[in-house]
Amino acid sequence: MLLYNMYLSAIFHASPSCIFDHLFVIFEKQKTTNLSIFIMNEQKTEMTGCTCGEVQEDELYERLKIIVQSQRTIPGALIPVLQTTQNLFGYLPEKALRMISKELKKPYSEVAGVVGFYSYFSTTPKGKYTVRVCLGTACYVRGGQDVLKALQKELCISIGGTTPDKKFSLEVGRCFGACGLAPVVMVGDQTFQRVKPTGISEILNSFE
Repeated sequence: MLLYNMYLSAIFHASPSCIFDHLFVIFEKQKTTNLSIFIMNEQKTEMTGCTCGEVQEDELYERLKIIVQSQRTIPGALIPVLQTTQNLFGYLPEKALRMISKELKKPYSEVAGVVGFYSYFSTTPKGKYTVRVCLGTACYVRGGQDVLKALQKELCISIGGTTPDKKFSLEVGRCFGACGLAPVVMVGDQTFQRVKPTGISEILNSFE
């Protein structure tokens, strides 16, 4: 159970570009019987940092297979595995979903059903930054719809779309828990409060 909690922590707290290193340290600990070997390898990871470079698609699938196989016997592993997969690829490719279905021995219809049920999951590629506009009651009343229109015009995409350079994707949400500071926009994990349509360009230009 401790290792599974470490696994979940890696999914939610590691950055997508570095998640491989965190997960493989965890899996190595799970496999290694000689604790001293694990400690040396973990220290090596901390000293060298993440090996964040371009990863080929074939390597992504190889790593995904190792991750999924390690979770076969854990009850309720499907959603964490899907979350990990989306972190690795940026979305959920059909090939990856079929691999998950096969390795977890679950019907593909069940896997696809879970993906379709949760709005968090996406089967289309996302941009480097996801822009989310709150359209909850407070944000809507205070101009959230106008902010959304300004973003659509600035990015030249509609809701659910991604810019041609794969830099931004545009989504809407219902409440970000900051109603007193409406309207609210999130770009990646950064929150912008009391956003005005005239301030959209400045916000977007702050992201490289």
